[in-house]
Amino acid sequence: MFIKQLFTSCISEYAYYIESNGEAAVIDPLRDIDEYTKLAKERNATIKYIFETHFHADFVSGHLDLAKVTGATIVYGPNTITKFKVHVAKDGEAFTIGNIAMQLLHTPGHTLESSCYLLKDEDGKSHAIFTGDTLFIGDVGRPDLSQNTELTMDDLAGLMYESIKSKILPLGDDILVYPGHGAGSSCGKNLSKQSFSTIGEQRQHNYALKEQSKEQFIKAITEGLVAPPKYFPINAMINKEGYESLSSIIEAGLTKLSVDGFKTKMREDDYVVLDTRAATAFVEGFVPNAIFVGLEGRFAEWAASLLPFDKMILLVTDAGMEEETIIRLARVGFEKVGGYLDGGFEAWKNAGEQIDLVIDVEADELAMDIEYDTNLVVLDVRKEAEYDNGHLKEAINISLENLVDPGTMADFDDNHNIYVHCGGGYRSVIACSLLKKQGIHNIRNINGGWDAITELKDKFKIIKTEASLN
Repeated sequence: MFIKQLFTSCISEYAYYIESNGEAAVIDPLRDIDEYTKLAKERNATIKYIFETHFHADFVSGHLDLAKVTGATIVYGPNTITKFKVHVAKDGEAFTIGNIAMQLLHTPGHTLESSCYLLKDEDGKSHAIFTGDTLFIGDVGRPDLSQNTELTMDDLAGLMYESIKSKILPLGDDILVYPGHGAGSSCGKNLSKQSFSTIGEQRQHNYALKEQSKEQFIKAITEGLVAPPKYFPINAMINKEGYESLSSIIEAGLTKLSVDGFKTKMREDDYVVLDTRAATAFVEGFVPNAIFVGLEGRFAEWAASLLPFDKMILLVTDAGMEEETIIRLARVGFEKVGGYLDGGFEAWKNAGEQIDLVIDVEADELAMDIEYDTNLVVLDVRKEAEYDNGHLKEAINISLENLVDPGTMADFDDNHNIYVHCGGGYRSVIACSLLKKQGIHNIRNINGGWDAITELKDKFKIIKTEASLN
């Protein structure tokens, strides 16, 4: 028996490759499937099954492309309705993989079709459970993502309670737990950085698995949930209804555009220019109106949260990173990539085209300016919980995902000197690009963000909200 856990950091996602005696299964594959087919080829195995734990909302699965290439059967749990061929399994149904077996356990709560897969070894003994978004390390899946409008969040949380009680808690303490996501994912609120655990450890340390009534459980898992990213329903629908093959998206996206061709596209098409270079490079110069989302951060998540899905995307990337960018965009449902600027930003600049830039300032410069500049505005683009935990007295908080709405800019005047910061400097550069695209140019990016500000805490008035102190 062979198990390999595959982690994708920019969406905090775990996929799994399981193999026995020349047969393999993949659980929750990403849209770019090469890693799974390569593994199977290297190990002289045939991928027999593609097990889906549910309709994912935070990424587009590779189930269709992988099934097309391998001939593997796509398996979902009960209550699944799709527009493509799948095997809708019954609760408790088992699937043989070489000398081992995978048993589907229907665990509704995160979504109605949500299921876990219990792996039994060559002796028929339960060895590990692949829990998808039902059970995480330190948490359970959020119960507010179902597309069924007849069920409330509390209804789904109640279903989750029954699933945990009847399917998870009866399992032996030594059984390994392999989750669908790790820390950073928006699919839960308290995910651990641990990549796996055991039922026994989760029974002791996971707040959702402690002894409690259904009412207590519902309150515990729903309390403090922030709104899910707006792109989640889009990705869930793509996973349910199907999608264009990744190869065709890559082929279209790898269209080279000269500077003149790029300008023509910008004028003629309903477009978005996306710059994926490092933040340090972007601030020194970029194509006017470009939106920055750097590949070095949580790229896929922020791209999906901020960019429109119905417009053509034109790329500005570092040389050789064009295909990587297209693949990462496709992972979260973007299929309209119209090409990339051949030669990148340097070609644009060398052609004498107009450029824009973002002024970087250090935290100590903000400390000096904040004392005498009556027009200075500090814009904190961190999440509300981060802001509540500590912020500058003068700062206003508009979280990054809300900056795409021009209506949030109503309080900014032309005479304002806007100083923007996030936690470490990545999100604030994205914010600066969004502000500039909306015609707000009198901005400064605070280099190093909140981390740099707190290093100089004696020079600033830092406060916490009353809620964070309780």
